[in-house]
Amino acid sequence: MSLNDVVITGIGLVSCLGEGPDAHWRALSAPGAAPVLDAERFAPYTVHPLPEIDWNLQIAKRGDQRQMETWQRLGTYAAGLALDDAGIKGDEALCATMDMVVAAGGGERDVAVDSAILEASTGRPDFDVLLNEKLTTELRPTLFLAQLSNLLAGNISIVHKVTGSSRTFMGEEGAGVAAVDIAAARIRSGQSTHMLVGGAFQTEHPDMLLGYELAGYLHRGPWKPVWQRQGAEGGGVVSGSGGAFLVLESREHAEKRGRKAYAELGPVVSGRARRTRGELGASLDALFGAAKLPDGPLLTLSAASGGHAATKAEKAALDARPDLAPRAFGSLTGHMKEAQFPFAVALAALAVANGAPYPPFDPANETAMDEKPREALATAIGYHQFEGMALVRAA
Repeated sequence: MSLNDVVITGIGLVSCLGEGPDAHWRALSAPGAAPVLDAERFAPYTVHPLPEIDWNLQIAKRGDQRQMETWQRLGTYAAGLALDDAGIKGDEALCATMDMVVAAGGGERDVAVDSAILEASTGRPDFDVLLNEKLTTELRPTLFLAQLSNLLAGNISIVHKVTGSSRTFMGEEGAGVAAVDIAAARIRSGQSTHMLVGGAFQTEHPDMLLGYELAGYLHRGPWKPVWQRQGAEGGGVVSGSGGAFLVLESREHAEKRGRKAYAELGPVVSGRARRTRGELGASLDALFGAAKLPDGPLLTLSAASGGHAATKAEKAALDARPDLAPRAFGSLTGHMKEAQFPFAVALAALAVANGAPYPPFDPANETAMDEKPREALATAIGYHQFEGMALVRAA
């Protein structure tokens, strides 16, 4: 035990299952939990939609809400939940010295403008002139700036007054892994005492789904749990809207302000296998070794996307380690890209804090676990690239 141990003192979650750590614990710890699905709006693709959200609860000014795209509102809202949960929101001194690491995508495009440009291009040969016309008449500067990845961190700073250092990572699941890794490393080194880390993804937008489908990743046809999509039509990914933010602190900082931690964040490890050369299996073996797994049964919160190749490799690696009890939560929440790994870490921390394992989310492929988890593993094997793991321990 060290004064610079990294502890998790705040959790902010939003998904189709609801909002907040308590709502997610209730939903996921109940046997036979069912996914919330929308198979109509984007058929033939299924998505896990957002619940009804009163944005005013975390973003008080309507003007702030209006200038954000939905994914930014979602991230800002989840960050506010985490700050509330940690007892930091509204404390000017704590927020002013709080550092932040955000995992973000490229933002949402204006589909109406894109469609207008495509429609106009069918009747005009001067594409260059047309594009310049549309850029000067259809795109306002505020709309263009809303597509910048680092504006999520900017909006969190504006709304919640978190004004320490700020970093933004891009790169799907890899961004989430890197964000958690860097935040934890800064606290362990003494460079930071308390940090806000997480990400958000809004899938209910045509261009978000297009990003998956261009490479053939989206699952088609009736919904199936993550582990059962091998051989089904399409690429296996069912996406979901959601956000996950964590408040990480040094043990000393949390104890000085009398804050009880959910759990301690242990080793965070990552890799980037060259999958076209068949290196993913070896990379996973190396990560399991570097994560310093304890002996005995270990609850494993898998962020598996359902993507055929990545999920098949992860399932093989998990099956080769019978002490691991995997729970692919994406079966119930969908795949949330940048938010996927912070979400896995949050769920692992909730299981450790509550001293109870989650029941199998897919009983046909996941085994029951009777032991009270003192430790839990979070994994994120990217649907396209990047892989990471984190061990969470009782605080």
